[in-house]
Amino acid sequence: MDLYKPLIALLAIVNPIGVVPFFIHFTQSFTRQQRQRTIRVSAFTAFLVIGISALAGLKIIEFFGISLASFQVGGGTLLLISSIQMLNAQPAETRKEDVAEGANKADAGASIAVVPLTIPLLTGPATISTMVIYAEKTRHWWELGVLVGYGVVVGLVTFAVFTASGRIARVLGQTGINIMTRLMGLILAALAVELLADGLTKLFPVLASHIAR
Repeated sequence: MDLYKPLIALLAIVNPIGVVPFFIHFTQSFTRQQRQRTIRVSAFTAFLVIGISALAGLKIIEFFGISLASFQVGGGTLLLISSIQMLNAQPAETRKEDVAEGANKADAGASIAVVPLTIPLLTGPATISTMVIYAEKTRHWWELGVLVGYGVVVGLVTFAVFTASGRIARVLGQTGINIMTRLMGLILAALAVELLADGLTKLFPVLASHIAR
């Protein structure tokens, strides 16, 4: 397994910089202590989602009797849809109803650190699919450990980006954030096509013979 690909895919999907405007919006009425707690909870939850998906994701799809090839095609399709959203400068896991729900929760004084800030704005179906697909490719326990370690990396990146969210928003502006989101979307689209091709050739071996020609 190419160990660098899962990390690239994760950083492209999670894309904390693209979520900065939502973080600022949801926490604008928070005190400094509330904002810091929100950052810590969001970063830790992102790590948990990635780590649990890597360790238990395969067992879950086996429980439902889903073949990995089918899951790979479905996950690749989901990644491709996410990349198209990002190419339109929308965070990969964002939906308008989720944003509205988060705003309502913030207005009500409830914590939005987990939902929707981390799930689904930072991590969601595309993130989970990616971890399950790459977990299946591991052949040694230390490779699985590396995938869980990538969850730590993503959590730390999320923590750093959210902590510096005010400065990032001022430096990049909305245009800069949109450009960054589109760039990550392009990278994610390439990875999605690769996963789709791999899954389709497993489901339909005849495709592999034609490609080989």
